[in-house]
Amino acid sequence: APAVFSVGSAPTPTRMPLLQLLNYIDGRPVASRSTARTEVVDPATGEAYASAPDSGEADVDAAMTAALAAFNSFKRTTPSQRQGFLLKIASAIEAHADELARLECKNCGKPFLLTLDEEIAAAVDQIRFFAGAARQLEGRAAGEYMEGLLSMIVREPVGVCAAVTPWNYPLMMAVWKWAPALAAGNTVVLKPSDTTPVSTLRMAELMGAILPSGVFNVVCGRRETGRLLVEHAVPSLVSITGSVRAGREVAASAAPLLKRVHLELGGKAPVVVFADADLETAAADIAVAAYFNAGQDCTAATRVVVEAAAYETMVALLAREAEQNTKLGSATTMDSEGVLVGPLNSRAQLERVKGFFDRLPPHARVVAGGRPAGGRGFFFEPSVVAGLRQEDEMVQEEIFGPVITVQPFADEAAAVAMANGVQYGLASSVWTSDHARALRCCRAFDFGTVWVNTHIPLVAEMPHGGFKQSGGGKDLSAYGFEEYTRVKHVMSKL
Repeated sequence: APAVFSVGSAPTPTRMPLLQLLNYIDGRPVASRSTARTEVVDPATGEAYASAPDSGEADVDAAMTAALAAFNSFKRTTPSQRQGFLLKIASAIEAHADELARLECKNCGKPFLLTLDEEIAAAVDQIRFFAGAARQLEGRAAGEYMEGLLSMIVREPVGVCAAVTPWNYPLMMAVWKWAPALAAGNTVVLKPSDTTPVSTLRMAELMGAILPSGVFNVVCGRRETGRLLVEHAVPSLVSITGSVRAGREVAASAAPLLKRVHLELGGKAPVVVFADADLETAAADIAVAAYFNAGQDCTAATRVVVEAAAYETMVALLAREAEQNTKLGSATTMDSEGVLVGPLNSRAQLERVKGFFDRLPPHARVVAGGRPAGGRGFFFEPSVVAGLRQEDEMVQEEIFGPVITVQPFADEAAAVAMANGVQYGLASSVWTSDHARALRCCRAFDFGTVWVNTHIPLVAEMPHGGFKQSGGGKDLSAYGFEEYTRVKHVMSKL
């Protein structure tokens, strides 16, 4: 077993021994100084299989001390040296792709083949992008803006970066944070979600064989551990992907020391479908974009808004996709080809999604799914809910489950108003055969990403990030890279 895992607790008649997870600090696995632990559960079976530290102040301080010491030398590395580190890490992850996909699937309940193809491969590509970006970081050209004085712009790493990652894409979201940070010359202390630390720890171990000690550190724990990370005096930047609530808490904790914050928070993506769209193709594509990762995606295509003339047709098409064309996994079939929908992250998340259905208003109608799948694990049926109004909870709040809501609109102005009529501003899409209309919607939608006749594809070269309550700052792309730098003006007398 990797050094970050060890078999600790004795087996019982009802379960196997739990893997005992360790933090990763200063280039090696380290036992937590806290005696508190959290159980890690396989969502596909509902059974605990690992135990992680619930790290305290001493653990966080040790990680920050290591990261700060490493920063003093790592910030002096050249772009080509940092590129070399990232390229070697990408190759190491690629060589261990099956292993990391297995760990990610057991930790998150994801379908294996999809995870291998859509997440591990994408993470490797994103690391290689930032490896290239390390050698492309530029300031503005030097110039003599005052006679006899030469000015130039220098971009520098910000320092130690504290990162908090979510449970829906643990490995990939960690990459989105550490890859640009390291490419720019920063060091990192990262806290994964308490329910999904396993793949991040194994990745840290692979990285530790390549990076100088202390450059990348992982501290496990719950919300209090995250607060300790954010409030610690050392980090200059705090980056989180999580809920709006978590983002507000991080911003408040970072405020006393005026730390920079990078917030990628929730979403409630509108999927605006006009009657002139190819409805059958749209329904099929929307279902995949809604049910991928069991709908546990901030950009998921789960809020469909359809022109009234096509409304009932689209409701029927989406119901057919949910009931006939979307393959729901089970505790024993998550490795099977064609499985799209796995379990929800935890029993608490299953109960949360179920609660939305328990509270449905009388005017809403469930046309597909609407209930837990039963059996082992935290599976919920792919669902479609029609008849909702703009003010309803399912329309306004992020469900984070395999649930599509469908609303009708009268005209283009109403479609835009309904699309923008939520607190979130992360992602959106418009479906139409009218190019001018598509461009008008792109201009009018108050979202960081607008897709046209597609939904959810991401590429490393383009930025990902939102407006309003979806946070601030960009991931991926050169814009995401610049988030982890600071600008210095140097003026020299000639």
